Amino acid sequence: MTMRVAAWIAAVLLGFSAVSAQAILPSVTTGGSEPAQAEAAPVQIETEYQSGKDEQIASRISGIFSEIPSLSGIVPEVREGVVTLSGTVSDPADRVRAEAIAARVSGVVTVENRVTRDVSVDKGQAFQSLSQRLTNLWHLGPLAGMAILVALIIGAIGYAIAAFRGFWERVTPNVFLSDLIRSAIRFIFVVGGVVVGLDMLGAGALLGAVLGGAGVVGIALGFAMRDTIENYVASLMLSLRQPFRANDHVLIEGMEGRVIRLTSRATILMTLDGNHLRIPNSTVFKAVILNYTRNPQRRFEFVLGIDANDSPDEARHLGVKILKSIDFILDTPEPSAVVEEVGDSNIVIRFMGWLDQEKTDFQKGRSRAIPAVKDALEDAGFALPEPIYRLRFDVGGNPSPELLASLSTSTAEGHKGTQARPKSTKEMPKASEITQDVVPENEVAQMVDRERANAPSESDLLDSRRPVE
Repeated sequence: MTMRVAAWIAAVLLGFSAVSAQAILPSVTTGGSEPAQAEAAPVQIETEYQSGKDEQIASRISGIFSEIPSLSGIVPEVREGVVTLSGTVSDPADRVRAEAIAARVSGVVTVENRVTRDVSVDKGQAFQSLSQRLTNLWHLGPLAGMAILVALIIGAIGYAIAAFRGFWERVTPNVFLSDLIRSAIRFIFVVGGVVVGLDMLGAGALLGAVLGGAGVVGIALGFAMRDTIENYVASLMLSLRQPFRANDHVLIEGMEGRVIRLTSRATILMTLDGNHLRIPNSTVFKAVILNYTRNPQRRFEFVLGIDANDSPDEARHLGVKILKSIDFILDTPEPSAVVEEVGDSNIVIRFMGWLDQEKTDFQKGRSRAIPAVKDALEDAGFALPEPIYRLRFDVGGNPSPELLASLSTSTAEGHKGTQARPKSTKEMPKASEITQDVVPENEVAQMVDRERANAPSESDLLDSRRPVE
C-alpha cells in the first residue's frame, strides 16, 4: 500500500512538472529578446545566392542611414549577405543602433560591426551636442517656469494654512503639538509642489532618484540623530500626558526638586538648595517619577533601639502615645509603631506618623517628633544602648600594668554608661514645646513662581487645564 501511494504521488508530481514546463516554455520563447528568438527560430541561409542581392541590401541600408543624421557617417559593405559596417559615430549608442538596423534588413546573414567612435574635436561634434542640449533647455524654459510657478503656489498654500496659529493652538492640546502640526503641513505642501513640478517636466526618473536618495539620507540621519529624535518624541508624549504640574515637588531618577517648566528638550527643576537642574525629556519619560505634592498627607518614620531587657510593647505604646499628643501629627491615619528587628544588644522599633505637608514642613515635623519620643522613652526608664565594641591588643610580651589599669577603667565606665536608668516620673513634654516652628518653608516654591512669572509662557508645555496622568 505504501509503495502504491508513493508511486501515485510521484506520478502526480511528474504530471504537474510536465504541465508547468509546457505552460512556461511558450512564454519564455515568445517574451524574450531578439537573440532568444533567433535561437528559437534560426534564420535559414539559402544554398544559392542571387546575384545583385548584395547591392540591393547595401543600397537599402545606406538609404536608411542617410535619413538618420547620427548614422549618416556609416558606410555599409555587403558580400554574400554579410554586412560590414565601417565609419565613425559621436555617440557609442549609435554604433549599437546601426548594427540592430542592419540586422533587420531582409537577406542579411550577419553583421560585422567595425564602426568606431569619433573623439576628435576638429569636427565640433562635442560642441554640436552641447549646443543641442542648450537649445533643448531653452525650449524647455517656458514649461520649466510654469512648473516652478505651480510648485511655489502649492508651497504658498501650505504656508498660508500653517499661518493660522491661533486655530491650530485651539484644536491641539498644547503649543508644542500645534507647532509640530504646522511644520508638518508646510513640509507636505512643499514636497507636493516639487513632485507636481517634476511631473509637469516629465522628470519621473529624476523624481524617483530624488525620493530614493531622500529615503537613504533620512535613514542615515535617523541613526545618527537617534538620541535627538528620541528626546523630541519624549517631549511630545510628556506634553500630552502631563505627568506633573508646575512647582510640584518631584523625585526623578534620584534627582529631587520643584518643577519650573517643561520645554521641548528638557524638564527644568529647581533643587531644594536653589540650583537649576535640567533633565533630558527622554530620561524623564522613561524614569520612575515620585511626586510628593499630589497627596498632601505624607508619612514619616524613624527607628529607635531600646535595651534587650526592656519590654518592646511598652516602648511602642509609649512612643505612639507621644506621637498622638503632638498637634501637627494627624489622628487619621493614626501613628503606629512596629518592632523592626532584635539586634545584638538592642531591640529596634520603627515609629511612623502622618502629617499634612500644606500646614507642616516634613523635615521640621520629623525632626521634632524624633527627640520627643526619644526623651519620653529615656524618662520612662528605657535605655537606648549604644553598640559595645571589644578591643583586643596582640602584643609580643605581657601587657604592662599601666595598660591593664587603663583598660579596666575604660571597661568599667563603659558598662556603667549602658546601665538602664531608673524609671522616673518626669512629665511628658508639652505639645506647645514640640509644635513650635513647623510651618512649611516656601522659599524654593516662591523662587519657582517668580521665575515662571518672568519667563515667556510659549516655552512651557505644562498646561494646568489638562488633567495630570
